[in-house]
Amino acid sequence: MDSLQQLKKFTTVVADTGDFEAIAQYKPTDATTNPSLVLAAAMKDQYDFVVKDAIAYGKTHGKTLDEQVEATVDKLFVSFGCEILKVVPGRVSTEVDARLSFDVEKSIAKAHRFIQLYEEAGYTRDRVLIKLATTWEGVQAAKILEAEGIHCNLTLLFSFAQAVACAEAGVTLISPFVGRILDWYKKSTGKDYAATEDPGVQSVTKIYNYYKKYGYKTVVMGASFRNTGEITELAGCDLLTIGPALLEKLQGMNDAVERKLVPDAADKVDIPKISLSEKEFRWMLNEDAMATEKLAEGIRKFAADTVKLEDTIRAKLASA
Repeated sequence: MDSLQQLKKFTTVVADTGDFEAIAQYKPTDATTNPSLVLAAAMKDQYDFVVKDAIAYGKTHGKTLDEQVEATVDKLFVSFGCEILKVVPGRVSTEVDARLSFDVEKSIAKAHRFIQLYEEAGYTRDRVLIKLATTWEGVQAAKILEAEGIHCNLTLLFSFAQAVACAEAGVTLISPFVGRILDWYKKSTGKDYAATEDPGVQSVTKIYNYYKKYGYKTVVMGASFRNTGEITELAGCDLLTIGPALLEKLQGMNDAVERKLVPDAADKVDIPKISLSEKEFRWMLNEDAMATEKLAEGIRKFAADTVKLEDTIRAKLASA
């Protein structure tokens, strides 16, 4: 049995890509997308039909060019999600514009728009996770959406403070980033890390144990991997979202995969329970240089890729 099949015994495997043809190869349960992945997929010739359909929609759902661009991009995100839902049995995550990361009301409005488009396409909200950056505002938006029965995936999560806030808000799922944490520490220290000592692996392990120890229903989906060692060290995590290149590597490996994260073992871990007000959250996050830098960087990068996508769509609308 290959390593991917072994991993699936302990963990729900999710495909981290907008390339729905690639997704079909690895038979994951769910799939996640983000602006960078949608931008990459939209540039591929085989998905031109998705882009053209979104542009046709945008042209009839906006009076000004800017309104048409926004309508087209929203439709494009959801259309890729719908194509993905044809090949996965579970859920797809669709991300709110990163430029709304500090705006509760507009984040909620965008989430409502995505859900409306999915429902118009025949997909119920229980098959969709709305992705939001784990800012204080993102968490508050998620808390309101969850109360409405709209499930959320809090992303760009790099710290324990962010994880605690999500659990207290009753968020469905979090995506702590493993590889980006490793990137920061390697650059900061100049060291290489074995998988067992990987700071990203240690961060996700701590969060997983905390959630299980205190009975939070929020599930943990490790994300942003740099190597297969990070993945196998987190075998047993509720979910792991993995890009096609690493899925292919795992499928080609026959190394034994042992369960590393076990709910019952979390009871024995010595982690005190904490509760965070907004001020406490902001201070705790501020005191974590890595998380502060990587969260800001992640928001900027996703925002930049959204702008690139909008520019591409604007040019296509103008020439259509």
